[in-house]
Amino acid sequence: MEITLFKNKKIVLGVTGSIACYKAVDLASKLTQAGALVDVVLTEAAQRFVTPLTFRSVTGRPCYTTMWDETAHVRHVGLGETADLLVIAPATANTLAKLAHGQADNLLTVTALAARCPILVAPAMDGGMYEHPATQANIALLRERGVLFAGPGEGRMASGLTGLGRMLEPAELLGHIRLLLARGGPMYGRKVVVTTGPTREPLDPVRFISNRSTGKQGLAVAQAALDAGAEVTLIHGPIHEPIPWGVMAVPVQTTQEMGEATLQAMPDTDALFMVAAVADFRPDVRSDQKIKKTDAEWGLAIGLEVTLDILSAVKEQREKCGCPRVALGFAAETHNAFEYGRDKLLRKGLNFIAVNDVMDDGVGFEGDTNRVLLLSSAGVVEEIPLQSKTAVAERLVHHVAKTLNGN
Repeated sequence: MEITLFKNKKIVLGVTGSIACYKAVDLASKLTQAGALVDVVLTEAAQRFVTPLTFRSVTGRPCYTTMWDETAHVRHVGLGETADLLVIAPATANTLAKLAHGQADNLLTVTALAARCPILVAPAMDGGMYEHPATQANIALLRERGVLFAGPGEGRMASGLTGLGRMLEPAELLGHIRLLLARGGPMYGRKVVVTTGPTREPLDPVRFISNRSTGKQGLAVAQAALDAGAEVTLIHGPIHEPIPWGVMAVPVQTTQEMGEATLQAMPDTDALFMVAAVADFRPDVRSDQKIKKTDAEWGLAIGLEVTLDILSAVKEQREKCGCPRVALGFAAETHNAFEYGRDKLLRKGLNFIAVNDVMDDGVGFEGDTNRVLLLSSAGVVEEIPLQSKTAVAERLVHHVAKTLNGN
């Protein structure tokens, strides 16, 4: 799936001689599918594990293996000067030593010297090699020079031993790369809080009141904020969707818990996206034991009481400390969406409210698309047509970023 942040980004992927080369093929494929232009540089040792043709097949671009190419004019300078990011994955102990000491005896190491972009390294070696004082000294030296590291992970090695030294999985590396590419985005350095998913209000130890929210839209907002460069705290109810890599996740269950977590995260927060579909009511009495059918033989009445109004609590806190600077709420309605949404916007003191009518086709809790009417106190900001929740999230983050930046 193409990712806006990756579109036409030039990434040089250096691959060195490790059994983890097979993961590099998957990483190259994922980067290409995301929209990046991936140029692969293979060391001689790496070619013993995987061929250039393999990488050309998944990237659709040339794969470079030597600096002694008479058809190219200073290949390493062209690669190093034009790249948005240099990723070396897997990076062996030998390559780390070369990088640390400025050796440039192959196309990859000479490209690293010529690079003017960030360098991300994903080590891959046996545990004893990684923990060796020489390797640790080389890593420390590279970190001092600004080289970034992803991993390694811990687990079973090719040797059969278990320890620290495994190359991270491609999906996790993609998360690291995504965060690096987001540096300098319109929300870079901003602190953002996103709430998402449902809350659950227990009736007894096995039953609860909740709603149909899956958290998909809030997760998309969290990822869009990350892609804009923000530091994101994600406060989420019970969800089963993958959580974006790089957020600080705070799991909660009840509306009260979500409210407390949200208020605790407010100091120094630049923006709040209140996307969660919180339960508005909870049982007024909770049984400590499972309610049996026999207990309800003559009828069972469940009384309800109103839960904490999180946005009202946020409004009260904003009036005291001024945080968050920008607050965006959601209003999922079944009728009179505009009227109810505008009323909620004003009552809660929000900067924006995203209103959607969940009765419309393609709009709702469980799908992958949404249609949103974005309102401010001045009126309609944008009518966001039916599209993916990812695209909707990017538009919402765009408007909040503009407000934060005074545009």
